[in-house]
Amino acid sequence: MMDYDKARERMVAEQLVSRGIADEKVLTAMGAVPRHRFVEMGLEAIAYSDRPLPIGHHQTISQPYIVARMTEALELEPDDKVLEIGAGSGYQAAVLAEIGQKVYTIEKIEPLLERARSILDELGYDNVVSKIDDGARGWPEHAPYDAILVTAGAPDVPQPLMDQLAEGGRMIIPVGDQTLQELIKVVKKNGEARKKKLGGCRFVPLRGEHGW
Repeated sequence: MMDYDKARERMVAEQLVSRGIADEKVLTAMGAVPRHRFVEMGLEAIAYSDRPLPIGHHQTISQPYIVARMTEALELEPDDKVLEIGAGSGYQAAVLAEIGQKVYTIEKIEPLLERARSILDELGYDNVVSKIDDGARGWPEHAPYDAILVTAGAPDVPQPLMDQLAEGGRMIIPVGDQTLQELIKVVKKNGEARKKKLGGCRFVPLRGEHGW
């Protein structure tokens, strides 16, 4: 039997700390969430490897470093309300839920969300709320959000998400074409978007009205 706790400890030390992830809240969250529960059956033994893995429906669970990098860039605090666009496996939502107060997550592919909901419920993440929808439209009923995380590549920052971001809030979003993007950090200051590039990345395309 594989020792998942030890595998998770190695992941944190070798893939995150060694590559500059320093936020203790993020490291603790990544060390707590059982990533092997969120991957496809049969892939548990490589769940803590330094790579993305397929989760079906042409979607992936991001490599641990990218999850940690995006989460750290959000600068989350314990009382933050977070919107996630693209629930996927549910893993990123679990990491966010370990740090923030409440996570609202949207997924376009119903079977993925059903599985994610089941796993999150089993693991006791009762501070995660989810729904099926076009994520690029956001979830206006619960806005404004202290932080927004987009886990799919968009041609630009969707205006509905900017409108739902609180003043001083942070958004992390991959922006580019359908194969390669730049990870962008957006901070809302005086109602305007201040953007900072965080480096190249590759995500599945954001689908819907403000995506591809």
